[in-house]
Amino acid sequence: MITARELALNVLQALETDNKRSDQLLHRMLQHTTLNRIDRALATGLVNGVLRYRSQLDFIISHFYHHKLEKAAPVMRNIFRLGAYQILFFDKVPDWAAVNECVKLARKYKGERMSKLVNGVLRKITPESVALDEWLKDKSPEEQLATKYSHPLWLVERWLGNYGREQTEATLTYNNQFPLFGFRINSLRTSLKEFFSGLVLEAAAHEECGIENFFLSKDFNSFEPAVTEGLCSVQNPTQGLPCLLLNPRQKSTVLDLCAAPGGKSTYMAELMQNQGELTSVDLYEQKLLKTETHSEALGITIITTVVADARSYVPEKRPDSILLDVPCSGTGVLGRRAELRWKLTPATLKELLTLQAELLDHAAELLDEGGILVYATCSIEPEENALQIEAFLLRHHDFVADTENDSVPEAFRQEQENKGAILTLPGMNPGFDGGFCQRLRKTRPSSDGHAA
Repeated sequence: MITARELALNVLQALETDNKRSDQLLHRMLQHTTLNRIDRALATGLVNGVLRYRSQLDFIISHFYHHKLEKAAPVMRNIFRLGAYQILFFDKVPDWAAVNECVKLARKYKGERMSKLVNGVLRKITPESVALDEWLKDKSPEEQLATKYSHPLWLVERWLGNYGREQTEATLTYNNQFPLFGFRINSLRTSLKEFFSGLVLEAAAHEECGIENFFLSKDFNSFEPAVTEGLCSVQNPTQGLPCLLLNPRQKSTVLDLCAAPGGKSTYMAELMQNQGELTSVDLYEQKLLKTETHSEALGITIITTVVADARSYVPEKRPDSILLDVPCSGTGVLGRRAELRWKLTPATLKELLTLQAELLDHAAELLDEGGILVYATCSIEPEENALQIEAFLLRHHDFVADTENDSVPEAFRQEQENKGAILTLPGMNPGFDGGFCQRLRKTRPSSDGHAA
């Protein structure tokens, strides 16, 4: 029978070659095991922890492994990482147990000789034997931060240039914390007061976050039945800000492009009091099926899903408003997607900029005169956010930045010179992921006079 540590190793190994997300791989592998809740939590914690601290762990291991770690077999690197992470970050796991379990894994996957090597290296690693600050003192400030907080150097250099040291450290710290769960009350069925008045949830630990009907909690299990019953949804409050900025009216026609898995679509439907027309467009049918299932659970009937490329989809009639939540680098959600920091490259970012511009240009052609377009990302990179909007406005003189934001809580409204934009940075507001959204208004019809 597979153990929690072996399952964690299998996930880490799969991530070496698989483009799937770690949470998807974990879910798939856990479905085929009989591990209990404690062991499932251990496997999940090990995967996320190793992914978050990977470069710091490699730096530390290299001080005790007298060969080039990058030339070791991937399975050996991941066994070393699992052992070092448990020794340095897991108080509840005795060091000897962490070492012994990793030795067993090495013996199973690489034989007796390698198991002895793992034993020799891991037994030298202790909290007392690691002098991270001392080992880093001759490195550049950027390298020190990149290693200490375990992020790619190119990202750290970027953020230092864009946001300064204080905010960069706050972002790095946030990304290495186990994130809070965000929840959104289904206003069609209940209210925040009613939701927490029942005996089951009255004592459930949670904290409000400054956005109506949203709350944060470390505890998912207490709220899971309410999610299943459609009384609330899992959604970080940052993801709600673009919907509030759009402020869709009841009985209006709304288009949600790149909509799956549908969290923003369902929130907008709730804001519209389930009155009007809301079309959710996405390229992937399986993801839209989840939108339909969740909409049904929430009691939402105004959402129509369409499988299509958002760069070419044409609705039957022009929408009053469009939410365009584009594919992006995801640098605002690295705390939730720990492996993403190691998969991103500057080249990936450049490719995404082209796609985002294409999506924006097409959305602009679809919108009705006087309509509102909200552009959103889960990125904190200026090129994907404010600079992308600047370039769009230079191409489209029929659009202006719209500063109307009365529907957004005052704490998240920015100065007028930001022209209707909201930027949240990881670590800026407790529990909020990073993200950006921009409200734009179309001032005159397209040159062709009809939907492109």
